[in-house]
Amino acid sequence: MSAPDPLFTCKGVTRTYGSGDRAVVALHDVSCRAEQGARIAFVGPSGSGKTTLVHLLAGLDTPSRGTISWPALGGRPQDDPTLVGVVFQGNSLIPTLTAVENVALPLVLRGVGHADAQRQALGTMDDLGIRGFADQLPEELSGGQAQRVSVARVLTTRPRLILADEPTGQLDHAAADLVVDGLLATAAELGAGLVVSTHDVRIADRMDSIWRLRDGRIDLIQPATGGVR
Repeated sequence: MSAPDPLFTCKGVTRTYGSGDRAVVALHDVSCRAEQGARIAFVGPSGSGKTTLVHLLAGLDTPSRGTISWPALGGRPQDDPTLVGVVFQGNSLIPTLTAVENVALPLVLRGVGHADAQRQALGTMDDLGIRGFADQLPEELSGGQAQRVSVARVLTTRPRLILADEPTGQLDHAAADLVVDGLLATAAELGAGLVVSTHDVRIADRMDSIWRLRDGRIDLIQPATGGVR
C-alpha cells in the first residue's frame, strides 16, 4: 500500500520583498512537509517568517524561489479557495454585516442561496457556542467574540487545511482557549490539517508538533509537550 499524499510540501522556498539594497528576505530556502491531519504550531519571534509562511501555504503569496505543492488537496488554493481557510490576526469582519451575515458571506459568494447559507452559518456558530451573537454587528462584540465569528466564517466553508495567523494574540486566556477549542474540534470533524502561528506556549503545546522559525528558517521541529487536548 502506498503512503498517503502529504498535506503540503515546500522545497527550497525563499521569499524576498523588494530588490537591491532594500531587499528583505523573509524566508530562506525552507524545505518541509506535513502529513494529512497534522496539527502544527509555528513559533518564533516577530520577524521570524511565521506570517510569510502562512500566507504562502494559503496561496495568498508566491515564493520568490522554490516550490510549494498541496498533494493531498488535489489542487492549489489559488484555483479553489474552499480548499484552505485562513483565520487572520485580529478582527477581519465586515462592519456593516451582522455576525451571521459575516459567517455566511463565503457561501453566498460561492453561489449558495441566502437562506441555505445562513442555515449553514448558524450551524457553525452553534458548534463554536456563538449563535447568540448572530444578529449583532461587529462593533457590538467583544474581541474574543469577534475572533470566534472570524473562525466560524472560515470553518463554514469546510476547508481541508486551516491556517490561523496569531488568532489569539489579542485575546485573554479564556477567550483564546475557546478559539483554539473551536479550531481543534472542527479540524477533527473535517479531518483537516491545522497550522497555528502563535507566540503563546500554551497554544503551541495543544498541537501535535512545534516548528520553530528563526531568521526566516525552520531551525527546529519537535513534538509538542502537551499534544491535542
